[in-house]
Amino acid sequence: MLSVLSRVTQRGRAVSALSAVQHRHASTGGKEPSKTALYDFHQSHGGKLVDFAGYWLPVQYSDQSIIKSHHYTRKYGSIFDVSHMLQTYLRGKDVISCFESVCTADIKGLKNGTGTLTVFTNGKGGILDDLIVNRVSEDTLYVVSNASRKDTDMAVMSDAVASFKAQGKDVSVQFLSSDEQSLLAVQGPHAVSDLQKLCTKDLSRLYFMNSTTDTIAGVENCRITRCGYTGEDGVEISIPSNKAADIASALLEQKVGNLKLAGLGARDSLRLEAGLCLYGNDIDETTTPVEAGLLWLVAKQRRVENNFPGSDKINNQIKNGVTRRRVGFKMSAGSAPARQHVEIFDNEHHKIGEITSGCPSPCLQQNIAMGYIREESKKVGTEVTLKIRDKFYHSQVAKMPFVATHYYQPPK
Repeated sequence: MLSVLSRVTQRGRAVSALSAVQHRHASTGGKEPSKTALYDFHQSHGGKLVDFAGYWLPVQYSDQSIIKSHHYTRKYGSIFDVSHMLQTYLRGKDVISCFESVCTADIKGLKNGTGTLTVFTNGKGGILDDLIVNRVSEDTLYVVSNASRKDTDMAVMSDAVASFKAQGKDVSVQFLSSDEQSLLAVQGPHAVSDLQKLCTKDLSRLYFMNSTTDTIAGVENCRITRCGYTGEDGVEISIPSNKAADIASALLEQKVGNLKLAGLGARDSLRLEAGLCLYGNDIDETTTPVEAGLLWLVAKQRRVENNFPGSDKINNQIKNGVTRRRVGFKMSAGSAPARQHVEIFDNEHHKIGEITSGCPSPCLQQNIAMGYIREESKKVGTEVTLKIRDKFYHSQVAKMPFVATHYYQPPK
């Protein structure tokens, strides 16, 4: 009887995760979604494709439920197609100062071959997008940003380059299309050891947020960046699109390891357990890094320089505080999952916030969420009530990440 209940519960969670992804990224303009270079590959491997940020991408595969795929990533490793994301190269002797003019990172302080998570901000300190910037060399940056913000990001970078060029500065930008360059995320405890069997370079010294190029399965000029969106060790691999299926197939070979394909459903629950933000849900143009609990993305040197968009507003918030803050929540047993826009109340039934993301946690076996709450209520352990479909459920402010992360850091 217990095994039957377990299967029913897992099936319900899978359907819930699937509907959440489809609802969040439903097509709005009637435009046919684009195909990544792995579209046929996904279909041949049983991928259930949905419209995600304007691309056909697998939400799961026929050989695994979303829950099983989630656990498999945590225990072994999975391959995710993230080719919908925008990949960009910026070049020129003035490229670092140009890029710093639109983001909060201290790129001058990075070593070549390393990168960092950062944000583009607007004049009010709001977050235009979150992205990873890698300092390839003194005159080259490699950037990966969100597909849903592609037009905004391209405008931000193009305008910055045009402004610097108008001043006689040396900088250029190259946006890579998914037709020419694909991106695979290989995540999990076995991800890098399995990838290593296909590489020529030793990856043991490629630490978290480090990037290099290598030949993978005979394919030259692949960029490997040690990062990911699951909280696990892993890499993102930038590959010529005409070779993407070859590398994906090579990674799936049993003689290489025991990696499996995974989709958007597992990716969403994995990132939420790791306490990672999803743009459009947890951060947007109306939230600042301080409110979002992402102050660490605003480098101390940049706070002093006070010369990025919205820096006055952000520095003022650092000094004087904010009225709301992004925090995590753990729901009591028997509660319904809390999705985006669920209202948060205090014990006196005053509204004090709103949920931005939520799902059942496969690892914790309970419902988790994140959202914004009044500053005075942000303390871990604070009791709150969530209103879900006209019913009230008890919850607590919880520390994030919900599940321990395993990023590959250099020895101390």
